Amino acid sequence: MKDRELSERILAITRTHPEHTYNYKQIAAVLAVKDPFVRKRIVTLLAQLAKNGILEEHSRGKYQIKTANLEHEGHIQIVSKGGGYFISPKLEKDIYIHPTNLKNALNGDKVLVKSTNYKGKEEGRIVKILERVKKEYIGVLEVSQNFCFFIPDDRAVKTHFFIEKKHLNGAKNGQKVKVKFLSWPKNVKSPQGAVIEVIGNPGELNVEMNSILSEFGFPMKFLSPVLKDLESVEMPDYNKEALKRKDFRGTTTFTIDPADAKDFDDALSFKKIDEELFEVGVHIADVGHFVKEKSVIDNEAFQRGNSVYLVDRVIPMLPEKLSNELCSLRPKEDKLTFSVVFKININGEIKDTWFGKTVIHSNQRFTYEQAQELIEGKKHDFSNEVTILNTIAKTVRKKRLNNGALNIESSEVRFQLNDEGFPVGTFIKVSKEAHQLIEEFMLLANQHVAMRMGKPQKNKLIAPFIYRIHDDPNEEKLNDLKIYLSAMGYELIRVKNKPISFSLNEVMKKAKEKKELHLIAPMVIRSMSKAVYSSDNIGHYGLAFQYYTHFTSPIRRYADLIVHRKLYNALDNKQAHSKEQLEHTCNHISKMEKQAVDAERASIKYMQVLFLGEKIGEQFSGVISGLTDWGIYVELDENKCEGMIPLNSIKDDQYYYDNELKLIMGHNTRKSFKLGQEIKVIVKKADLHKRQIDFKLIN
Repeated sequence: MKDRELSERILAITRTHPEHTYNYKQIAAVLAVKDPFVRKRIVTLLAQLAKNGILEEHSRGKYQIKTANLEHEGHIQIVSKGGGYFISPKLEKDIYIHPTNLKNALNGDKVLVKSTNYKGKEEGRIVKILERVKKEYIGVLEVSQNFCFFIPDDRAVKTHFFIEKKHLNGAKNGQKVKVKFLSWPKNVKSPQGAVIEVIGNPGELNVEMNSILSEFGFPMKFLSPVLKDLESVEMPDYNKEALKRKDFRGTTTFTIDPADAKDFDDALSFKKIDEELFEVGVHIADVGHFVKEKSVIDNEAFQRGNSVYLVDRVIPMLPEKLSNELCSLRPKEDKLTFSVVFKININGEIKDTWFGKTVIHSNQRFTYEQAQELIEGKKHDFSNEVTILNTIAKTVRKKRLNNGALNIESSEVRFQLNDEGFPVGTFIKVSKEAHQLIEEFMLLANQHVAMRMGKPQKNKLIAPFIYRIHDDPNEEKLNDLKIYLSAMGYELIRVKNKPISFSLNEVMKKAKEKKELHLIAPMVIRSMSKAVYSSDNIGHYGLAFQYYTHFTSPIRRYADLIVHRKLYNALDNKQAHSKEQLEHTCNHISKMEKQAVDAERASIKYMQVLFLGEKIGEQFSGVISGLTDWGIYVELDENKCEGMIPLNSIKDDQYYYDNELKLIMGHNTRKSFKLGQEIKVIVKKADLHKRQIDFKLIN
């Protein structure tokens, strides 16, 4: 073997596992080299490759490939300034890509990147576009006599598409359309596309909401194959089913849900065993009974991943016949459920857990507000049951927080809509004890299903399973959070021998007292890792659970439906799905979950713009909620809508963002703006197309 060939083999090994270091013995073992002469050549070549800057000698005789000589596969995320960041799960840090090195890549594309050193910093250039991940775009059509261009709504797409007239598909100038990416020929300025659907006229509420759905990859309706498959789904014979299941129809059972809910996933049953012990059943809609694996409906549900909740509508994962009728645990009706039944005492200590298929009959449907009234003392037939369940839930919650769970209280802003669906006001949805009662029992059921499936048992193999995982926070992000909190007057003090969650909870407690929690909580959330689905269990940091999954919402989350099937197979001693299949599923549903959240945020932003568009020129008080190189983000006190003061619009000085101090600073006056600062603004502009609100600062 020549030196060049041997060098290439050595580099191939180090590139395959760039995170590992190798000595000559390990390289020789991988190459199956026993000849002492060749082994000596490996020693010499390793030293030579290090001298040439291709390998790095970490400790004596131990070498690792230099990052700058690596090619990575991953995805590109375009940023507002036009450059992008290369993201790969194999890399700890994202790699910046300058706009000149993007090689016609579009946001989200799968790419091959080579990293290089530029002025002492790691940068990358795209070597090859491996896959156009997003193939359809939403936007507005511009048709002139000679040219047709398509302007995407997605601000991360920094180019217009060229549309040949034969590909207009009946679309007219100014209409909002869906366009399919066709190609991007070499040395051509714009990609080419074809109109595949006319959505309607921009500015119409229905058109804009449908645009948001299409933009994030969610269909607006169920197509005929799904509806045809739905015809074969029959109403069950509940008495017949009760012979194969545990019958809870004689046990006190009720649901607690939002006032506008139609799909009731979960119900609680309650039975007193003795003065100390209670039987509490967490009953979940048995969607798997109606949706058979690999059926047309099942495939559609998998593609959607979850239901999508926009401001004015719900796009269900399952057709309404299932989500609102057959599966929904409606009051005064027999229903099929999959249940986790606890024998639990008033101190929240679980003495026994049973899993299995059941039949229930919900005696009562409560809204959260009605259940809260019972907790606060209002008399009702089920006052006693609700009060005892709430006492247990509070104890369980306290234990969870003492174990290190994060206590992030979210106060969601909701819109009041008129009959036409337009926003006419806002209100804050506050989480009270009734919400926490349901939350704690759902968390308990999810945790115990994960323990049943994932906890090692004597002489039993652990079957591949879907976990809901949440990694420990990244130290770099925590340091950034520390700086932000400091700028707002909070100190993140570490508690000895306790996880950082204790310190974060203390900060949020103080923020709540100062009525700044709505500013602090989102920053804490941003500093955390994202919770995702995975077949590799690493635990859930935010909940302080070693085992956790999603079992309690199969009407609106596909993950829960798989968990039902996996649990049922385990109870029946059947095995299904390979780990590889499951990991593919986990990646897909995690991606769809993120897209659903992004779609929801886009609809909220659109409604905010629509709402403030009626208030141009009006004055509001607000607090600074974000600082960037280009502007000051302000959240209005009255309606919690957020907009931006562009830095170039503040005329008394030239302002810039000081990243170290986390301040916007005036170059000459040294006047500064910080997070949480109270200011007054005028609504200057509301751009529906960009979903953007501009404020003007009142000095």
